[in-house]
Amino acid sequence: MNTRVIIVPGWRDSGPGHWQSLWQERIPGAARVVQDDWASPKRDAWVSTLAKLVLDSPGPVVIAAHSLGCIATAHLPAEAAARIQGALLVAPADPERRAVLSDFAPVPYAALPYRSIVVASSNDPFCPIRLAGAYSRAWGSEFVRMQNAGHINVDSGHGDWPLGLALLQSLTDEPAAWPAGREFSETLATT
Repeated sequence: MNTRVIIVPGWRDSGPGHWQSLWQERIPGAARVVQDDWASPKRDAWVSTLAKLVLDSPGPVVIAAHSLGCIATAHLPAEAAARIQGALLVAPADPERRAVLSDFAPVPYAALPYRSIVVASSNDPFCPIRLAGAYSRAWGSEFVRMQNAGHINVDSGHGDWPLGLALLQSLTDEPAAWPAGREFSETLATT
């Protein structure tokens, strides 16, 4: 059975040109979480919406989360978490640093019951690298530290983001199943 990719944006969603939006277009069968309120997020509503999408998926699920989406993923109830095969958790947010995100605090510090990769940047303005590393250790995640990559979004030059797509593919049972974009193919050819 094919793995379904679920894209979990963070606070204020991920607009056009963001790697999450580009991947949604490229990955067959990918689903995107659509929250009712992107500007004033509430943990119960966000987690409930994500859990429903996970539980309604017909087979195994792989999560591609960004920022506050990572924290929402960590808050999933056990029933939904059991359906997840893996999660790429990119540039996790620090809900204790921004009042608008405080409903997501405290962040769970328990091991996730699936394989996960946390990707963080040395200069992310929304989450210190040490905190991202602490999340990674607590969640039992592999840790990828990027140097000076900002919030790993469009503003920091991460549109298509081939490295992220390769990390996401490593979490699935069918890593060669997705059509690669031109930029991704050229990057692989030169490495």
